[in-house]
Amino acid sequence: MRLGLALGYWGRGPDPRHLELAQEAERLGYDSVWTAESWGSDAFTPLTWIAAHTSRIRLGTAIAQMAARSPTTTAMHALTLDHLSGGRMMLGLGLSGPQVVEGWYGRPFPRSPLTATREYVDVVRQVLRREGPVETDGRFHAHPYRGEDATGLGKPLKPITHPLRADLPILLGAEGPKNITQTTRIADGWLPLYWSPTRTDAYEASLADLPEDFVIAPMARVTVCDDVAEGLLPVKAMLGFYIGGMGHAKRNFHADLMARMGYADEARRVQELFLAGRREEAVLAVPDAFADEISLIGPRGRIAERLELWRKGAVTDLLVLAPDPHTLRVLADLNS
Repeated sequence: MRLGLALGYWGRGPDPRHLELAQEAERLGYDSVWTAESWGSDAFTPLTWIAAHTSRIRLGTAIAQMAARSPTTTAMHALTLDHLSGGRMMLGLGLSGPQVVEGWYGRPFPRSPLTATREYVDVVRQVLRREGPVETDGRFHAHPYRGEDATGLGKPLKPITHPLRADLPILLGAEGPKNITQTTRIADGWLPLYWSPTRTDAYEASLADLPEDFVIAPMARVTVCDDVAEGLLPVKAMLGFYIGGMGHAKRNFHADLMARMGYADEARRVQELFLAGRREEAVLAVPDAFADEISLIGPRGRIAERLELWRKGAVTDLLVLAPDPHTLRVLADLNS
């Protein structure tokens, strides 16, 4: 199992520790470093900065949101950074949810998310292969554009710049069972939001027919500490925000996922509290058991014991949300 460093997206401003953590991860032999975006900082710019200050570690977006850019624009970002980094780029994509897509990006959330995702990935791959002009007559993505307001002058084009790699890896952040199954067919890897090594049955049907070399790369908060309950608080805060605030009461993919993993009543309670403005109570309502099983928290010995569960399963890459260089060093040593 390879290790990656997940830096996420910025909060109120850039985190001055991120570059230091990325460089330490490279020094320790971590395979990859990943950035993200929600409705603040973007995923590609910080990754470019990290690329300029590292030499070996692979670079991934986990995730870049599809609604933020047309698929050709995303492909341009990916091929540009792949050239600048010497072939280290991995493109992680996600659809997000209606609240973000329509509220932040001002775009309609697709009524058929699987079709929209499939078309998006197809266009990106056409750009990267550069076998001819990009042409597709999809339901959500058409090249050239053929809408009622089209001029009719659109011309099929292929990228001026020759991509460094036609097979640049594409990974998808899928949550629903059908979306995960499609991911195994159209992408090179999957970025699970939550992964529990003791509840792999939640994904068993979707992962029944995995291609060779398919990447499964979940994120997990890792903290070396003496007090497990205290160490779990940042995990619970993240879960409270995602389950309670990252979506609508009637449509929240993160809450649905928690329910499928055996915590339906708890997910509903977290949502109710968060949406009622009782955010601290929502965080405390997140079960310690759920926060614990999707993370690695506690003293070194406890982490070592639990890490073996992750290493024995289908996970190929563990993307580590770690708050300090010491934790990175401990995990590198345990995984060696």
